Amino acid sequence: MGRVGNAIAALAVATALSTMVVAVPAQAQGTQSDSIAARAAGQGQERLLLEARELIYNNDNNTVTAVGDVEMYYGGRTLQADRVIYDQNTGRVFAEGNARLIDVDGTVATGDRFELTEDFRSGFIDSLRVEQTIVDQGRPTRARFSAPRAERIDGEQTIFQRGSYTACDTCEKDPTKPPLWQVRAARVIHDNESRTIYYENASLEFLGVPVAYIPYFWSPDPTVKRKTGFLTPTFVFSEPLGFGVTIPFFWATGDSHDLTFRPTILHRQGVLADVEWRQRLLTGSYSIRATGIFQQDRRAFHKPPSGAGDRNFRGSIETQGRFAINPRWNWGWDVTAVTDKWYLENYRIRSSNITTSYVRDAISTVYLTGRGDRSWFDMRGYYFKGLTSTDFQKQQPLVHPVLDYNKRVDGPPGLGGEISIDANLTSLSREVSQFQPIDPRNPLTTTTFGGVYTTCAPGAFSSDQCLVPGVAGTTSRASAQISWRRRVIDDLGQVWTPFAYARLDSVWFSPKTDGYDNARIPNFIGASGDRFHARATPAIGLEYRFPLVASAGRFGTQMIEPIAQIVARPNEPRIGRLPNEDSQSLVFDDSNLFDWDRFAGWDRVEGGVRANYGVQYTLAGHNGLYANAMIGQSIQVAGRNSYRPGDLVNVGRDSGLESRMSDYVARLQFQASPHFGVFARGRFDRNRLNLKRLETTAYGRVGPVTANATYAIFDAQPELGYPNRREGLSTGARVELSEHWFASGSMQFDLSRYLEDRQRVGAASGSTRLAIASMGIGVGYQDECTTFTVTYTSAPKDGSFGSRKQNRTIMFQLELRTLGEVGVTQAVGTGQSGLFQ
Repeated sequence: MGRVGNAIAALAVATALSTMVVAVPAQAQGTQSDSIAARAAGQGQERLLLEARELIYNNDNNTVTAVGDVEMYYGGRTLQADRVIYDQNTGRVFAEGNARLIDVDGTVATGDRFELTEDFRSGFIDSLRVEQTIVDQGRPTRARFSAPRAERIDGEQTIFQRGSYTACDTCEKDPTKPPLWQVRAARVIHDNESRTIYYENASLEFLGVPVAYIPYFWSPDPTVKRKTGFLTPTFVFSEPLGFGVTIPFFWATGDSHDLTFRPTILHRQGVLADVEWRQRLLTGSYSIRATGIFQQDRRAFHKPPSGAGDRNFRGSIETQGRFAINPRWNWGWDVTAVTDKWYLENYRIRSSNITTSYVRDAISTVYLTGRGDRSWFDMRGYYFKGLTSTDFQKQQPLVHPVLDYNKRVDGPPGLGGEISIDANLTSLSREVSQFQPIDPRNPLTTTTFGGVYTTCAPGAFSSDQCLVPGVAGTTSRASAQISWRRRVIDDLGQVWTPFAYARLDSVWFSPKTDGYDNARIPNFIGASGDRFHARATPAIGLEYRFPLVASAGRFGTQMIEPIAQIVARPNEPRIGRLPNEDSQSLVFDDSNLFDWDRFAGWDRVEGGVRANYGVQYTLAGHNGLYANAMIGQSIQVAGRNSYRPGDLVNVGRDSGLESRMSDYVARLQFQASPHFGVFARGRFDRNRLNLKRLETTAYGRVGPVTANATYAIFDAQPELGYPNRREGLSTGARVELSEHWFASGSMQFDLSRYLEDRQRVGAASGSTRLAIASMGIGVGYQDECTTFTVTYTSAPKDGSFGSRKQNRTIMFQLELRTLGEVGVTQAVGTGQSGLFQ
């Protein structure tokens, strides 16, 4: 017999079907059919639909049996089985044979036999297996419950007798094999209304072996993103902090806000309080986090100026916020305040505002941003908090504010091309000037104040012995630039790009010359007081390219492209007489060979007439084959070379651009396949082709091994404060030991440290060229339900008075997906350990 489409059609011919299957009184048959047909038609109740190959009515027992590919739909739930019996006397539904119930939320329950109420909301299930598909941290995950017998109560609660829970997949080769981990309990109660799972007499098993017993605990349903309750505790230990435990508690105070408490009880220092408030509003969200401790044993930390051992209370406040004004405009803040520069490091408090491990700053900002179809706007204020022992806070600038704007429009008819409008406004102030000796090894030019902070020695405050990275006082600058360019391709394929721009800068500078060494500033910028300066820089130029494309046979397609460019503009005025705050970094290489202006910011502007030329070769092949090479040079054709005189920080000196003919710059990139490649760029002496600067990276993958290496060497730049060459090597590798196990490692070598050590203490220093700066090794396991890693790291750490120290740490991390994670860090040999916060 063919499939009956649904219960309405089936029950419309119920009399005919029943007389074909079994002989029953006509009156009884009609009553039963009418009753079920009424439910199918949704008379006063939710609509019931039924599909099956065969329907059998038994009026003697008052039952209806559906046989063969049975599917029943009611109230958003679907019951599937080989055979379903509906007992009208009890209102119970019995399903057996490949039975499964798909709930409203998509949860799938399978079992050997179902005994349910007619609305599928309550009943008993034998050999129950429940599977939920959820998204955990952006990854789909299946949560699985199972039990020999379970009870379903009103569709809101399921009680698993001798139940188990896991997020691990079943072994395909041996389904009876226990999962990697599971929680077994005498009773597992899954409450859908509160979305909570309760475990009674529970044990955590790994590969079927119990490793932990808990009489009673509860956890949120795997589908829950946020729920009030305790989070995974963390155990800590360190010499200055003592033994301790962190017991986080999450409080979902509402649908759009929550509060997290992370108190850490330390037996040596007391209680470290940590509380975070988060709230989501209609136009954005914000968070506030406060931490603090009244130290019980201040002697555990160094005293000033190398520590905060003199403080009773130490703490921090962090807050972030981002709000939308409209679809194009946003505003927000990201602020960190600490009682002292060592607090976050001493108590291992993680902060998103900390920059790096070497130059540690807590950066606070308030901002307003906007973006159009071809324009953008960004205005920010900054406050920098130095977090290393050698940071003098009064030398840090307060930016109030920095504003950037860019807009691009099409050129007018007849001119064509594109017009770009750029603007920048920067205003900042600092209390104390920052002086840096050009030769820090020379005791005649180098000294310290406060016993910690490096500065220039008396008698060395001159531009040939001392640099000035920061000037005390207030500096404000407003800049605007309008530029035009148009790309023209002639009949031969030559690409001509004429361009022009006009830039106007106005600088107001009020130096502070009292206190500390501020009185030395006139030695560098002159003795006048408040001053205003303006500079105008019009420019015109032309860039030429002639790409010549040819076949490379079986290797693919190749192209040779000669490039030439000339830019004409007036000389840069007042070099070295104005503060330079945003243009202190200059690296001349292939990436900026054809830039109109190579200075990184707006405080400097390139002047004079300069020509740039080079040639580029590209090969594009099959199966990922790619090669690119370029070499070029820059020439100061006329006017004053902006890179030769040097400013307050000697930007341009030792850069390769300070002579009329620059050094040569080159680039090489080769990719044999998507799994192997090499990239290198370098700068070579213009006369002897000696290597001045080299950066190279190689990566490859062979079978289960992936490796990479980066090598860099920078020649000495004595006029910038680097009397020795700088050389380093960084390597890393990862080996896939099996489908789930892996090992990884990395190592960084400081190949020039021995030069400093020998100059400081002589040949007896014992330093070798192959000095390990940092390293890390680890092993881990990862599958669909578990992540486990153990790593060891050794990295430089800021020490008292700027001394070098190594921070050696072992970290253990275990994550059982949907259940929780635990992590422990332990420092080795330094008396420090970390908190996961």
